Amino acid sequence: MKRIAGLFLVSLFAGAITLGAYKLFFEDNTYKVVTAEQQAPFLSTSTLSTSAKGAGINEVDFTIAAEKTVNAVVHVKNLSTNKGSSSLADFFYGFERQQTPQVGTGSGVIISPDGFIVTNNHVIANANQLEVTLNNKKTYEAKVIGADASSDIALLKIDVDQPLPYLAFGDSDNSRVGEWVLAVGNPFSLTSTVTAGIVSAKARSLGRNQSFIQTDAAVNPGNSGGALVNTNGDLIGINTAITSQTGSYVGYSFAVPSNIAKKVVEDIMEFGNVQRGLLGISAANVNSKEALELGLDEIEGVYISQVSEDSGAEDAGLAEGDIIKQVDNIVVSKFSELTGYLSSKRPGDVVDVTVDRNGKRLSKKVTLKKQQTIILPATGFMVKNLSADDKKKFGVKKGVKIIDVPEGYGRYDLKNKVIVEVDDNEIDNIEDARQHFSEIKRYGRTSFTMINENGEKERLILQ
Repeated sequence: MKRIAGLFLVSLFAGAITLGAYKLFFEDNTYKVVTAEQQAPFLSTSTLSTSAKGAGINEVDFTIAAEKTVNAVVHVKNLSTNKGSSSLADFFYGFERQQTPQVGTGSGVIISPDGFIVTNNHVIANANQLEVTLNNKKTYEAKVIGADASSDIALLKIDVDQPLPYLAFGDSDNSRVGEWVLAVGNPFSLTSTVTAGIVSAKARSLGRNQSFIQTDAAVNPGNSGGALVNTNGDLIGINTAITSQTGSYVGYSFAVPSNIAKKVVEDIMEFGNVQRGLLGISAANVNSKEALELGLDEIEGVYISQVSEDSGAEDAGLAEGDIIKQVDNIVVSKFSELTGYLSSKRPGDVVDVTVDRNGKRLSKKVTLKKQQTIILPATGFMVKNLSADDKKKFGVKKGVKIIDVPEGYGRYDLKNKVIVEVDDNEIDNIEDARQHFSEIKRYGRTSFTMINENGEKERLILQ
């Protein structure tokens, strides 16, 4: 026993000597002694400021924005009737087609304490009755004040006895890619649902010449018309669409920027329709074969392929071949960014357009004008308002000039003639023409009175 104890003590003593020798002669020092006059050494891994709360999402508080928003977002129920398909029996025997009630749902955002609500046009389309349910479960019947299919924005009104919580429009131009946002709405009729994400992209066109905010906040059927807000609770968009092969959210959603929605709402309230201020240019399709050959697909900006006659762009001296680089303080790299910004403007507004012309930067002040051309209902004619030269040339004071027609009308030689009457209704401008052409019956008889370039009257009857 004594022998074993002795061997253990010898082994322990030998191990201690070996460890001490290694520490003394072979191991490098990995520490520094800091005196009272010295500062502790450190390693900087980033030039960004640090936070005691940690990085990323931990620093973001969504609760304030959610509390400000949920009570101002409503559930919109669209009640419509589907009459079903017609048959020969209906025609010969007068059978009444069965009317099937249909219910569509969406969301809306209260934008004033007296009950004005903004939503999507597709949420309220073809409605026989609209019901709005607030977050406190109170239900009201709503009426449509106005709608604009192009921007997919509609304005509703409910009559209330006391002020409602509401959201004011924020400035969507100040939103930034990577910024945290919340989508608030009623997906699948689940009221007061809040989802979070970031702004994934701005000025997405989706092939519609529109400008959307793209986000990865989860949006599903029923969210349409709801609010997209930043972490301050500012309304920066109206949730509108998703891209999906299944009909449900797969990672991308889109919202109408608040600056566009605000302008549409103000126009509806003031004028009854949307007043669009146009620059008066046509942009090159950068994906066309000709554009690829010219290298236009690599251009940062909007290449002007044509300047419209009697437009603000023509008056300001913009020319074919100019490349628009900036409008006011908005840098323009693609067409949807240009149209998105101009969608918030009205006729008569002046914008500062910066262009690249043969390598030189020029700045032009352009006064936006009303739309001068439209495609008429029923016929598909493209017509324009008369310029001063047109009125002098054709010897008329009012009417609309035909600048293009569908192929089916090619044999009538209608281009460059002025329509002055339709079914004995005088045509003053494109708005008159739109109204009267929309009244044309599909199987009826329509009479046009036109003036040709020689000042001669022509009459055409279509039936």
